[in-house]
Amino acid sequence: MRPAILFPLFADIRTLSGVGPKLEKLIAKVAGPRLVDLVFDLPVGVIDRSYRPKIAAAEPGRIATLEVNVLDHLPARVKSQPYKVRVSDDTAVMELVFFRALPDYLNNILPLGSKRLISGKVEKFKERWQMAHPDYVVAPKDIASFPLHEPVYGLTEGLAPKSLAKAVRGALEKVPAMPEWQDAAFIKQRRWPRFGEALATAHGPAHEADLSPATPARERLAFDELLANQLALLLIRERMRGSKGRAVAGTGELKAKAIAALPFALTDAQLTVLAEIEKDMASDRRMLRLLQGDVGSGKTVVALLAMLDAVEAGLQAALMAPTELLVRQHLASLEPYAAAAGVRLAALTGRERGPQRDATLAALAAGEIDILIGTHALFSEDVSFRDLGLAVVDEQHRFGVHQRMKLQSKGRPADVLVMTATPIPRTLALTAYGDMDVSRITGRPPGRKPVETRVMSAARLDDLITHLRVALNRGARAYWVCPLVEESEKIDLAAAEDRAAMLKQALGSAIRVGRVHGKMKAAERDAAMSAFKAGETQLLVATTVIEVGVDVPEATIMVVEHAERFGLAQLHQLRGRVGRGQGKSSCMLVYHGALGETAKARLQTMRDTDDGFVIAEEDLRLRGPGEMLGKRQSGDEAFRLADPAAHADLLAVAHDDARLILARDPELKTPRGEALRVLLYLFGRDEAVRYLRTG
Repeated sequence: MRPAILFPLFADIRTLSGVGPKLEKLIAKVAGPRLVDLVFDLPVGVIDRSYRPKIAAAEPGRIATLEVNVLDHLPARVKSQPYKVRVSDDTAVMELVFFRALPDYLNNILPLGSKRLISGKVEKFKERWQMAHPDYVVAPKDIASFPLHEPVYGLTEGLAPKSLAKAVRGALEKVPAMPEWQDAAFIKQRRWPRFGEALATAHGPAHEADLSPATPARERLAFDELLANQLALLLIRERMRGSKGRAVAGTGELKAKAIAALPFALTDAQLTVLAEIEKDMASDRRMLRLLQGDVGSGKTVVALLAMLDAVEAGLQAALMAPTELLVRQHLASLEPYAAAAGVRLAALTGRERGPQRDATLAALAAGEIDILIGTHALFSEDVSFRDLGLAVVDEQHRFGVHQRMKLQSKGRPADVLVMTATPIPRTLALTAYGDMDVSRITGRPPGRKPVETRVMSAARLDDLITHLRVALNRGARAYWVCPLVEESEKIDLAAAEDRAAMLKQALGSAIRVGRVHGKMKAAERDAAMSAFKAGETQLLVATTVIEVGVDVPEATIMVVEHAERFGLAQLHQLRGRVGRGQGKSSCMLVYHGALGETAKARLQTMRDTDDGFVIAEEDLRLRGPGEMLGKRQSGDEAFRLADPAAHADLLAVAHDDARLILARDPELKTPRGEALRVLLYLFGRDEAVRYLRTG
């Protein structure tokens, strides 16, 4: 149960004075629904109002605070014109400009002949000094009523900066005096403030430098969040691995038959990770392992061989994939090897209903299915294995920590192997998968050819289409990817449809063009992909639904339009859809308009390397962790206060500290342990606290 000390922080934001239903909705959109969300919504900028020049010496374009005399009011002659108030000091005259003005209000705050302090951006227009809509207008005696240093927060349409800043101040007033959960000697060595002081400092920046992740206040808060993250993951890990597993060791007979049927030899990297997996499975502790491998590195084959170990030991195995398309693909690619080994394979997705589903479930419960491949339908209550020994999860970024817990709870404790083709930087691997051991398949598989990557401007689109027409007329197959951005999904979908229509016309009737996007029904999407795979269509215009796992070896050309909109990891995944067969492959990254520095660096990286792990580290450096570990990719919330790239050294310390804490105080019962329970609840790691036997 959440400690009483935190109750005020977990109140809804509507409990704040001045926050009604409309404002509550807007604030919740940018920060979250509770006061703790506002407290953790740190400033992204700062307005410095301490610049106090005379009017004549003011720097145009800069925010200044000026002491002026009010000379006269010049109301607008027509509605469309602004209302002006002329003010002066002993150096020059300035016009204050107001659009859609309320004359009574302006006469009230700027009475003729009065002295006023005004603050806002100074501009020069036709040699006249101007300030449009001053941010603050007060009598000199009331200067304390406006901040000389004002924090700037992320906003959404309709949310005024002052409203959000006032709500944040209200939330900060509710922060109670917290028990100290950090080691006293460590805090002293780092010269970090206490938690409450750190929050106040972080929300009160005076200069740009105060926004740096390296300030003592921000480092302290980041470390609190990282420690909560690492403690939670270790507690979950202990829970998942703590209950005794069982030794699963195969005879090697089925595995040998499958390997003999493979059209290639396993690489050293594949053999190494297979040995790591088999060692885990053979121990009596439950396996919880992440298998990272670049696009096409052969993870699925390694997973199959591990599943055959489980089948040899008289158990069942499950392979879970994020989409029906991938389930069908896995089924098709693994069937020949399963048949060679004499293993019974079946699939289960949301599409199977009625008698067909009932028959599959009955066979599974009776042990007549050795390996079941499925989507999240495997989570369903009615899915019951006779004896599940190994659960394999494909494309981990679609399945967060809660889903892996749910899957492994089917039947007796099963070993869990998670695969991802999205290379994860080491720092992020620790934050998202600290509950897992990690194996990596490095290097390109034998026979895999490099993909020639070119970057070109959309101004050369006609040339590109001409080359594409020649290649397609020779029998090539190609993808053309249009971006899909959530905020403007309808517009982008229309853009993808328009592009497909334009390409149909430009390429001529001889070229068959297909299309696939996320708004299509699953059956339609599968049919479009199957037609492309079978060669019935030669060009597939798609959104990023083809990013993960789609395997068409005959496709040799990838065009990514608006490449500047994509992250590096996404571009790498898309490029990995080609270069899977015998033909020479190419990837064209087409950008629109002028490129910013980050986009330029991103596209240059794509040209320079095809090593997914190098690309992942560069992606983290360029993009920061928020997007890489946002809800869409990790299945869990991104960090609010920590930046795993900027705070990588603190992450390693938090990991070591969490291990030491749990080694000394596994149930968090000491005074520091009790304080750490508060920390876990504060950062929403309630799940982990429930795993403490006395929690």
